[in-house]
Amino acid sequence: MPRSLRVAILLAFALAVAAGAGCDGEPPAPNGGAGPDRPAPPADWPMFHAAPDLRGAVAGHLPDALTPVWTFETDGPIFGGAAVVGERVYVGSADFKVYALDLATGAKVWSHETEGEIHGVPLVLEGTICVGSGDGRLYALAASDGSVRWTYETDDRIAGAANTWQAPDGGGARILVGGYDSFLHCLDAADGTVLWKVETGNYINGTPAVAGGLAVFGGCDGLLHVVDLAEGRQTTTIDAETYVAASPAMAGGLVYAGNVEGLFLCANPVTRWPQWKYQPEATEFFATPAVGDTAVFVGGRDKRLHALDREFGDVLWTFATRGDVDSSPVLVGEKVLFGSGDGRLYMVRAADGRQVWAYDLGAAVTASPAVAGRRVLVGTEDGTLYCFGPKEKQQ
Repeated sequence: MPRSLRVAILLAFALAVAAGAGCDGEPPAPNGGAGPDRPAPPADWPMFHAAPDLRGAVAGHLPDALTPVWTFETDGPIFGGAAVVGERVYVGSADFKVYALDLATGAKVWSHETEGEIHGVPLVLEGTICVGSGDGRLYALAASDGSVRWTYETDDRIAGAANTWQAPDGGGARILVGGYDSFLHCLDAADGTVLWKVETGNYINGTPAVAGGLAVFGGCDGLLHVVDLAEGRQTTTIDAETYVAASPAMAGGLVYAGNVEGLFLCANPVTRWPQWKYQPEATEFFATPAVGDTAVFVGGRDKRLHALDREFGDVLWTFATRGDVDSSPVLVGEKVLFGSGDGRLYMVRAADGRQVWAYDLGAAVTASPAVAGRRVLVGTEDGTLYCFGPKEKQQ
């Protein structure tokens, strides 16, 4: 089929779907649910967007409707979201604290106070909670009781989450974190010793994506930086044209990222060659994409979730909300979860963008959802962490 005809068909399909999707669309479309005979998503969600490549995609099935199980109140906005490992939930807040909660009940197990706002999702690594703070420090806390194992100090605040990679030849776990000091820092996970730093031209807002021995991250210098992890050096950069506020995602040897002027691109981090570019009208991208096998999902400040063909970047469908979509979507089996500035948590079908379920949280959502088994956790800008689970009849 000629590509021009293929694009026309996709656009027609997207327009038809958009007419029936979103807040004012047709009734939600059932999706078969997720009964006990269907596999649940993985029990743990140990970091931002689930895994080091930041694809934000996991296997398993969620039911068509969720219900609140518990809530936990902090004293500041929750911008990043939660991590879940071993029946514990870890979440940071702009009230300067990181909290450990019981997954079943939401009861506080411990909290640790830093000297700055916490915007990133905690990284859970081998019994240690790693979280950056606006005070410029990366804290390594014992998962059991929140006691400090070590801290590492940068020269400015840390806005994004930390990531991890395993050094070759048995060298152990490493931690990567970027900051407003314009450096990407690589630390020994055991004691916080700095192993190397890569300098960029401006602030680093997000989390580096890690895959294939490379780390890729963006910043306010308008570049995507590509770093060889084993050598600790920058190998090349990709022109993103202007500020990159969100974290990129990596999949299949390619990197996916958007900028603050509404350009979303897919590029090869080795050759620097853009595979495709997508730029809808009147939007900005402040969200990390979720990357599935055939489609990419990203939220925009045009109040829409955009679904794009992974190979060519053609628009498949868009889903309209009533607020900016800065919440980084996650793909769980055949469904996409994301929050909106309109205060709702949405679940839509990945195939066609039809709404499956939504819940009004009463405050803007910029945090990315976390999925642990059949539990979904999401924070709001009024400082509330919500935990959702299946309705009684679907458990």
